Amino acid sequence: MPNETRDAKRAESSRKILAAAQEEFALLGFEGATIRSIAARAGVHASLVMQHYGSKAALFATAVQLPSDDSNAAADHLADVLDVRLGELPPETRALVRSMLTSPEAAETMRSFLDERIDNLEQSLESSDEDARARAALTVSSILGLTIARHFLRLEAFERIPPETLRAAGAAWLREVATGAAPGPDPDRLDP
Repeated sequence: MPNETRDAKRAESSRKILAAAQEEFALLGFEGATIRSIAARAGVHASLVMQHYGSKAALFATAVQLPSDDSNAAADHLADVLDVRLGELPPETRALVRSMLTSPEAAETMRSFLDERIDNLEQSLESSDEDARARAALTVSSILGLTIARHFLRLEAFERIPPETLRAAGAAWLREVATGAAPGPDPDRLDP
């Protein structure tokens, strides 16, 4: 029984440290967050953070690890991604995007994650065309651009366009990406 209690305490400490790290990295980025500030937020001693994760870089890599969801169809998956990117960002996403241009570790984590997303999307696109990889790469990089424009640059257009309009326009675009269908002329825009 004592081992279960010790294991449970260790697991709870690890969970608190990870949650604190996600918040600190989201607020301050990799460079601004410190082991001491993470420990203080978690309510533990800094040495405990090191015992659990070994280094700030290892903790960062764990804190920004994003879940992969390869079981959804491409269009459904992309719609889910769009909803997340138009809504509030999870702390691990905010931390990774904030830090990717200033930290080699964050840049490598982001590059690996995006390369994996491109590979997964390419495989799930409804297309036998050779352009699936290009569509996957353009889609993944466009969603990253959307994330930066909406949450970090805070473009004014995102404040003026109703969220449901953004979602509908984005969903239509992503359906075209997923199916490989080239958009046809809009009959409402054709001159008589």
